[in-house]
Amino acid sequence: MQQQLEILEKSFLEEIKAVSKKEEIEAIRIKYFGRKGLVPSLLEKIGQMPREQRPEWGKKLNELKSRLLEALQEREKEILAEASAFLSSSFSSFSFFDPTLPGRPIQSGTLHPISIALKKIFEIFKRIGFTLEEGPEIESEYNNFDALNIPLGHPARNEQDTFYLKEKVLLKDNSPGKLLLRPQTSPVQVRVMKNKKPPIRIIAPGRCYRRDEIDATHSIVFYQLEGLVVDKGISLADLKGTLEYFFRELLGSQLQFRFRPHYFPFTEPSFEVDGAVHSLEGKAVKWLELCGCGMVHPKVFLNVGIDPEIYSGFAFGFGIERYLMVAHKVPDLRLFTENDIRFLKHLSPSF
Repeated sequence: MQQQLEILEKSFLEEIKAVSKKEEIEAIRIKYFGRKGLVPSLLEKIGQMPREQRPEWGKKLNELKSRLLEALQEREKEILAEASAFLSSSFSSFSFFDPTLPGRPIQSGTLHPISIALKKIFEIFKRIGFTLEEGPEIESEYNNFDALNIPLGHPARNEQDTFYLKEKVLLKDNSPGKLLLRPQTSPVQVRVMKNKKPPIRIIAPGRCYRRDEIDATHSIVFYQLEGLVVDKGISLADLKGTLEYFFRELLGSQLQFRFRPHYFPFTEPSFEVDGAVHSLEGKAVKWLELCGCGMVHPKVFLNVGIDPEIYSGFAFGFGIERYLMVAHKVPDLRLFTENDIRFLKHLSPSF
């Protein structure tokens, strides 16, 4: 054992004398003191020795370990001092400064494409009397599901689809249920209907979260915008007219529309809205999904304290990134979160 300790110390000192970079110091540290390094392996051997010999050799090995670590630290300090001296001597050789040289340009930033899109959307809805409402990204299970007529056992409430945070936590509005990251901005509609009397005409934008596989068209974080109108005598014709006006202002006056029957727990009847531009003669029309919508379900009104015999309303929602992908032919959803300055500068002027 004594011979092994001497060989270990000799090889260690030879190696640290030869190093000249901080990275090489770290490699030696791992080689000798890492989890599977030479010093720990010797400690394991001491554990296999006779009981009466272990204290003596354990003490010797610990003393050796201290000496080696001290030598390693000293060599590291020497390398840093040598590097500092080199930099000082390099800078001292530049003894002049030319004040007539042009300065380095400072790149100016721009708003993110999503922020620009939201601003444009706000302006359109403001013209027809909508106001802006926001809510917390951490929501209760009641506001997010129960109040919206999404029952227990619905796939959307599964933990594979929703980020749950804690059990039985009450928010400021005392809404019951688990705490979660909202998978939609619909809870903002619930909060508004519980705290304001009709007439209501709002849009609710914000960030949403869902457990999803990240690929070119899906993400765990995305932006959504929902709208809600509640008043006496609101009909499906009001919903249709509002959406046609909005999307034609956003995407162009030549936009064609198609309303397809669909199912949502919180609206009845419910629809998916598709849009397309006029096709060239002889070519098929290419329809693209724009949003989901419908008339507010009577059960939702009852859950928030609004009489469905007196009031009616409609709601709609769509993803901001999906709109940008369609409008500006963006091939991959992930580009919006990678913060590549080339992409952001290329897309922003197109607004």
